This record gives sequence, C-alpha cells and structure tokens, in this order.
Amino acid sequence: MNTENLLKLLKEDARLSDEQLANRLGATVSDVEAARKKFEQDGRIIGYQTITNDDNESRVAAFIEVRCTPERGGGFNKIATRIARFDEVKSCYLISGGYDLLILMESRTLPAVARFVSEKLSSLDGVISTSTHFRLKTYKKDGLLTECENNIERLIITP
Repeated sequence: MNTENLLKLLKEDARLSDEQLANRLGATVSDVEAARKKFEQDGRIIGYQTITNDDNESRVAAFIEVRCTPERGGGFNKIATRIARFDEVKSCYLISGGYDLLILMESRTLPAVARFVSEKLSSLDGVISTSTHFRLKTYKKDGLLTECENNIERLIITP
C-alpha cells in the first residue's frame, strides 16, 4: 500500500472510514489502520479538523508579520514557541523575507486584535516589530474553494 496516497485521501476527506480507504487504495483494513496509527504516533498526522467558510462567521482574522531577534543556540524556536502558545494564535510559521514569523490569529473584534498585538505580542522580549493585515474575504482555504461561481463567462476579446 502506498502510504502517501493514504495521506492524500485523508487530507481530502478525513471522514473516510478505514474500510473506505482500504477499498480506494486496494489494501486491507488492517494495513490502513496500522498506517494511520503509525502516522499519528510519529507526528505526521497531528489532528483532524472540519474546514469551515470563515466569511460566514463574525470573527476577525489577522495575519501578523513579526520581526524578532534570534537567540544564540536556538534561533527563532524559543520566541516562536512562546508566541504559538497564546490561545489567540491559530497558526505560527517561520518565513523568509523581511519578517521572521507569520502568525494567523482570530478574535471577536478589532480592538481585541489590537490589544493582543500591543499588550501580549509587542511586549515580548525579542520582538522588534510587527505588521498586521486583516482578512477581508476568503476565496480558497486548505485547497478548497469557498465560493464557486457557476456562471463562468468567457472574456470578450477585442482587436
């Protein structure tokens, strides 16, 4: 059984039963169960989630770029781990470019985002600066289109 195909199927629809996965992969149920358990134990699968269309929720999503000072012997790991532990932080990434970290956070209001940035994030030792951007609309999330136009029109071409 190709375990990469198992991961691909689970990414597309984590609700598939082991029996359904085995049928699609041409494998036995016990092989699928064993592979899934191994992925969970070695950390390749860290959870199962439902993907929602966040535009229908009254939550504010902010993408925060963070410039910080790397620590000797640990680089950005310590500060990134500290930031990732905040409940408001949904995702935290080490990135290339003008900033070091990219944080996705969600909150109920814009003032709550402002308080998080000014009171919690910016006050951390090692944080040099931040730049905050807000989600206005989501077109695609985790590989899925959130809004499909059924009426796709061809563009008019003029000479």
